[in-house]
Amino acid sequence: MGASLDDLKVDDFIARGQAEEMPRAYGDALFAEAERRPELICLCADLVASTETDQIRDRLPDQFVHVGIAEANMMGMAAGMARCGHIAVTHTFSVFSTRRTFDQIAMQVAYPRTNVKMVGFLPGVLTLLGVSHQAIDDIALMRALPNVAIAEPSGPEQIAAIVKASCARPGPVYMRMRRDALSKRPEMTAGDFDFGRGSILREGSDLVVFAVGIMVETALEASDRLSADGIEISVVNMASIKPLDTALVLEQARRCRAVITAENHSIIGGLGSAVAECLAQEGVAARLHRIGLQDTFAEGGSRAFLLQKYGMDTNAIVAAAIDLVKKKDL
Repeated sequence: MGASLDDLKVDDFIARGQAEEMPRAYGDALFAEAERRPELICLCADLVASTETDQIRDRLPDQFVHVGIAEANMMGMAAGMARCGHIAVTHTFSVFSTRRTFDQIAMQVAYPRTNVKMVGFLPGVLTLLGVSHQAIDDIALMRALPNVAIAEPSGPEQIAAIVKASCARPGPVYMRMRRDALSKRPEMTAGDFDFGRGSILREGSDLVVFAVGIMVETALEASDRLSADGIEISVVNMASIKPLDTALVLEQARRCRAVITAENHSIIGGLGSAVAECLAQEGVAARLHRIGLQDTFAEGGSRAFLLQKYGMDTNAIVAAAIDLVKKKDL
């Protein structure tokens, strides 16, 4: 049988083929902020459904601007709107929000500290669309720019708190968003967020895992397996990547003396680099293992396939933890 027109239609190639409906946590949170803040302007680069900005387009049209496939122009427009007193919130995929627009962000957003909030969807390696759409360096790029704060929720449960905190924070913010199902884990239900603060989700004395984004739940799954083998680990949600909660990093590293970082990003320039820099600068002696993309480009594939192939799944954290615990007293 040949493909029907419905089979060929692609309304949203993030959600296409998903077995369950994703919660609209980001779209609902942004709409609530836009209703409360008439100065908030939502800009979108031709990805309305994928970035959940359709609710503002349809219900608050005076606060919505569709710029088309013109991401660099969108950043300039947002900076200009911010200079006129607006909170300008830009939307596209993470790779287009950072790599494609880097010079515009540096000169028009970061340097003058304009009140622009940049929202990037589809972060990291997890997409069927391959290298062109995989944002493996977006945290590294944004971390390198002065004045830009960076946040990534552990799941839908934390999105509303991050959106609210980002809109309340003066100056540039990069929000790294992924549409996902609600977690069934009780540790993931808390939605609190403050810039510069991490959150301890599980306490253990043998090792600490600093995780961000989808890797938070992966780390919690690893902690269950390790606990069954008598290894107790701390799991810390580092949703605020910049500013980093350096006090918490140092306290946990000194206590455990073995550290894993876990991120859906290259190990170069992201959370792993930020934690390593913090430990080195303060002279904290702790063994460190960084889990993430190991300085390579990935390929398109399913979530389970990509995480397993590139050593970013539960098994990888478990293996790294066992190895670190064995070595930390040597």
